[in-house]
Amino acid sequence: MGSVLSNMLGGGEGAAATGEDDSSSGDHSGVTKFHSAARWQLHFNSLKDSNQLLVIDFAASWCGPCRFIEPAVNAMAAKFTDVSFAKIDVDELPEVSQEFGVQAMPTFVLVKRGKEVDRVVGAKQDELEKKVSKYRSA
Repeated sequence: MGSVLSNMLGGGEGAAATGEDDSSSGDHSGVTKFHSAARWQLHFNSLKDSNQLLVIDFAASWCGPCRFIEPAVNAMAAKFTDVSFAKIDVDELPEVSQEFGVQAMPTFVLVKRGKEVDRVVGAKQDELEKKVSKYRSA
């Protein structure tokens, strides 16, 4: 429980500072952060044949609305344990952002079987939660 609170309050950022995938804090918050396009591609490909919903959070460290909604996204990841949540920093992995046509932050892209099924642009917590609920069981 302490690690979850620590994560929500901004702890667990050590791996991000080293430039490695933040798997350790991803395990605690339920959101996996990617700092490498190759690792992202492996993760994305591993879910292409799965019916599991993937929610990709495209954000930036300097983006106020991104920081504002982060605790809500972490809470959703803890609530919807059957959904895979990934976070991509648009400045670290611009090629991934371009691949998904991201033009504003935050943008949440919902993917099933390798195909985009929906997206939410902006820090719209209620809209995101409704869409996650809809597509996770669809």
